This record gives sequence, structure tokens and C-alpha cells, in this order.
Amino acid sequence: MRDKEDERVDGSRRTWLIATTVAGGIGGVATVVPFVSSFAPSEKAKAAGAPVEVDISDLKPGDMKTVAWRGKPVWIINRTDKMLADVQKADNEVADPHTKNPFSMPLPEYCNNEFRSRADHKNLFVAVAVCTHLGCTPTPRFQEGAQPNLPDDWPGGFLCPCHGSTYDMAGRVFKNKPAPQNLDIPPYMFTSATGLVIGKDEKGEA
Repeated sequence: MRDKEDERVDGSRRTWLIATTVAGGIGGVATVVPFVSSFAPSEKAKAAGAPVEVDISDLKPGDMKTVAWRGKPVWIINRTDKMLADVQKADNEVADPHTKNPFSMPLPEYCNNEFRSRADHKNLFVAVAVCTHLGCTPTPRFQEGAQPNLPDDWPGGFLCPCHGSTYDMAGRVFKNKPAPQNLDIPPYMFTSATGLVIGKDEKGEA
């Protein structure tokens, strides 16, 4: 008689243990999911400097796109052949044609050329849109020729509305302007024919 009671007790205990284990397993899975998802970059992490992926499939010649990286605007410009020719024309007019005196970050080695872009995508210009004078955001003035606040022989580029600093189509500051340095070029790389990532290159994240 005692054995049958023990069997019932053991059976009840076994059922309780199985139920507890299953419930615990479900609870464990529920706690793992949010933990795993926490590995995805947050908006705060992106603002702190996480790389930013950009789709450039809709960027036609002459168009510009602006994205945020590290809380700053970054330009991506698909320069036309005429814009590239204007860069060459401006070589003698800019203060630091070879960016020997970078602003807040070193010039990536792959952009150490006349167009300050990757040789295999020389038409695509990527730059931090922050004036090196007092941090204003320059405005695009791609049209050539005389315009308000610009010289009559203006080759096309950017004008800072705060104190009149001007930059060419490679982000190089013109001579005798308040801004002392060229615009920063962030690390970047192409991930496909229509995509690039800013803040990361073959050497890793910035």
C-alpha cells in the first residue's frame, strides 16, 4: 500500500518538474530574444559613429544626397565630367590642393588624389558638410559664373553662408577665405554597384 502512495507522489513530482522545466525553457527563450536583438546598432550608437549604409542607386549625374554620420551631415555627390574638369581648373586657386593640412580627421589614403575620391569611382564625392571655419554647413552652388556673393569666374562648388568661405567641387577651400582647411573626407567604401558605407573601409570602422 505504501509503495502505491510513493508511486503517486513520485508521479506527481515528476509531472510538476516537467511542467516547471518547460515553462522555464519558454521563459528562457523569451529573455534571449530581446538580448540578441540588443546587438543591433541603436540610434544612439549610430549617432556615436556607427557606420551608415547608403543606397546610391537613385543618384544621377549632378545630384547630391545628404546623410547623417556621427551627428554631422555628409554629402554624396555624383559629379559630372564637367564638375571634375572644374576641379582641375581650381588647382591653382585653392589654398591646400593636396590636403596636406587636414581638418579633424586624416584624409583616407585612397582619396589622396586631385579629385579626393576613390580612383575607381572618381565621380562620387563623399565629404563631411561642416565648414572648417566655425562649423556652419556650406550650401551647394554648382552653377558656374557670376552669382550673389561669388566671383564672376566662379567654377562651381560650395559657399558657406556664415562668413563667405568657398570650396571647390572636391571640397578644397579657396585662397584668402576665413576657413583654414579643406572639408573632411570620412572613411568610406563601396559595398556594391549601388551601395556604400560611410564610417568604415577596408581597414575597419573609423
